[in-house]
Amino acid sequence: MKHSMQKGFTLIELMIVVAIIGILAAVALPAYQDYTAKAQVAGALSEISGAKVNIEEMQTNVAVVQAATSAVADLNKIGIQTAATNRCASYSWVSAADGSASIMCTMIGGSDVNTKTITWTRAATGAWTCATTAPNKIAPKTCPGV
Repeated sequence: MKHSMQKGFTLIELMIVVAIIGILAAVALPAYQDYTAKAQVAGALSEISGAKVNIEEMQTNVAVVQAATSAVADLNKIGIQTAATNRCASYSWVSAADGSASIMCTMIGGSDVNTKTITWTRAATGAWTCATTAPNKIAPKTCPGV
């Protein structure tokens, strides 16, 4: 008797492969979305972090009272060149004569990030703290979320 050799895959083998791919996709997609959201929040934080140095300089040299503003001319004072970027839909900042100040970014991104804010706040003592309205699972460790 002559044995014929099997050619190709059986239906069950193909179904097992499809099931494995489905399981991997079900686990990987949410992890990837969280990773992307974390990167968007971190990008927004980095955009406003540079302004801390300029605000610090203003507060230590002259007690400047600056109303909360998002005008480009006022943003230029703290080193932000445009009113909006790919990570921040808008910025605003305020400083007070007592030494307190803050800089805020309204973020652009996925559903967990879009329209949320991230803020650096300077106490009158000079200590900076960060906070965000983004979910805690995607917030940077130095900037707790809600």
